[in-house]
Amino acid sequence: MASTLLKVAVSGLSRISCYGLLRAHSTTSYLHQGVPGSLWKLGKLNHVAIAVPDMDKATALYRDVLGATVSEKLPLPEHGVYTVFVELGNTKLELLHPLGEKSPISGFLQKNKAGGMHHICIEVDDINAAIKDLKVKNIRTLSGEPRIGAHGKPVMFLHPKDCDGVLVELEEA
Repeated sequence: MASTLLKVAVSGLSRISCYGLLRAHSTTSYLHQGVPGSLWKLGKLNHVAIAVPDMDKATALYRDVLGATVSEKLPLPEHGVYTVFVELGNTKLELLHPLGEKSPISGFLQKNKAGGMHHICIEVDDINAAIKDLKVKNIRTLSGEPRIGAHGKPVMFLHPKDCDGVLVELEEA
């Protein structure tokens, strides 16, 4: 029914505008396209991070109940978190649990007792060029310089108030 409604809705559009509408809703049309006039390119979704109050319970859910392949629990003291990655084929989930008293995840879990989506991570081909360009466009970062993330690659978090309420992590591909 939804496809019928879409056909009816676009039937009155010209062939060019119909192509543009369908292309705008394509899931791959924008991948690896650079920002106009930019020296960096936005890549694929690397992972969606979920803050969890009980890492063992969350890991068991994805591994034992849903049948996913999960990584070992990895401490990242420089980020104040434990991580477990859940492989999904086309992307990953990153389960986050506080490590230490100053963990940013502790504050998130105080506000969201059951846990929930914490951030999304998108790959970029040149993180330093991306950061420089985004700062010129008044997008704030949460640290002065990129840090090494869970995959051993440079990462930078963008302020959620500048990204439609979403905490965005950029990771160099």
